[in-house]
Amino acid sequence: MEKLFFIPFLLLLSVLVFPSLFHGGVAGAAGTKDGSEQWGYVRVRPKAHMFWWFYRSPYRAEYPSKPWPIILWLQGGPGASGVGIGNFQEIGPLDTDLKPRNSTWLQVADLLFVDNPVGTGYSFVEDEKVMVKTDEEAATDLTTLLKKLFNRNLGLRGRPLYIVAESYGGKYAVTLALSALKAIEAGELKLKLGGVALGDSWISPEDFVISWAPLLKDLSRIDDNGVKKANSLVQRIKQQIASGLYENATDSWGELEDVIITASNFVDFYNFMLDSGSEDISTTTMESSKAAVVKKYSRYLNSKRFFAGGNGDIETLMNGAIKEKLKIIPTDVKWGEQSGSVFSALEGDFMKPRIAEVDELLAKGVNVTIYNGQLDLICATKGAEAWVQKLKWSGLKQFLSLDRTPLYCGKDHQTTKGFTRSYKNLHFYWILGAGHFVPVDQPCVALKMVADITHSPGAALLP
Repeated sequence: MEKLFFIPFLLLLSVLVFPSLFHGGVAGAAGTKDGSEQWGYVRVRPKAHMFWWFYRSPYRAEYPSKPWPIILWLQGGPGASGVGIGNFQEIGPLDTDLKPRNSTWLQVADLLFVDNPVGTGYSFVEDEKVMVKTDEEAATDLTTLLKKLFNRNLGLRGRPLYIVAESYGGKYAVTLALSALKAIEAGELKLKLGGVALGDSWISPEDFVISWAPLLKDLSRIDDNGVKKANSLVQRIKQQIASGLYENATDSWGELEDVIITASNFVDFYNFMLDSGSEDISTTTMESSKAAVVKKYSRYLNSKRFFAGGNGDIETLMNGAIKEKLKIIPTDVKWGEQSGSVFSALEGDFMKPRIAEVDELLAKGVNVTIYNGQLDLICATKGAEAWVQKLKWSGLKQFLSLDRTPLYCGKDHQTTKGFTRSYKNLHFYWILGAGHFVPVDQPCVALKMVADITHSPGAALLP
């Protein structure tokens, strides 16, 4: 475990308050001497403090017709940390051993990670009563943060911001995009929104839970008895959602997960080709799905750490070497300590759909990209396709009629890595061989995809 605390030269650069990038009153802002990284807190409301971390790409190239993009990464959970999981286990410059990641998305964009909502990761609340209870409240806090970071920074203001989300983060992404557009139109936020990308996103909980049993039955993972038990709960969930009983639907969702886990002999919800690890199995018998969801989320990524995020334990890293590097994290704030409370506070919104918000973004001309891993169960492609077909967007019929284009990656032009389809401002990527965490399972095609989504000048430098 000693290697967890070996900090490379980049991390030894001294921390200082910097006037260069985020000048003009961003409280608690600090960064590296060379300006390649900045981080800080924004008090988004009284007693509510949101942590952000910005990376300036060393690959940045400037072209008048193709400005260098910025990606805002939103993690799911709810309660999972973008600053920790998205950064060190998925797309940031370093893995959990603090070694360079050769598939970092910095090759095509600057990266902005946030711990959202407040209470997630390093973000914290002084009173749990101020936790956000809806996706819209989370969007309001994020909009406040964007105002603080972008309004006084000419260097950021002229470049497009792409909101890229994973899992429950997709619900934050669409509500944030609408909130940000409203603030932009009112002249309150000086930002150019490039688009929204929804990765394996929990946009329509009903469509996802409906998909689980039929998908697993086709894969021989559950039998007719399992399907019957699951369908009984699915019908209850549908009725509860239709009646607006969202907290009850969340409870039923937890029951359904337990039924699926038992009937399938512990299928992994993040990759249906796998079993849950032994640690997952033991905790599932003791904890409800609702209480264990954030822990299972992190454990799955740690189980893949050999080739994904490094060998280091993420919790030890974030509360040790990284907290020491950042300097500004309050002593009594432990990374991730309030995450369970974040999920509990959002219990009433967890099962609410956000299809209408996607429709509104499409109608406003915002580029919307949906990408899904073939092997995901919790946000299965079958469910994603089902909610897309519910869109009222005028271009949907034409979109669905188009043939898909195969995707390849690197120098391998023989092996199909996925498919894509686009019409006007709606784009869909089917990523083969990937589970819930597409950048982890298929880093090459994920990097190529995000370069295309953001129209990055860095795309020309990719193999």
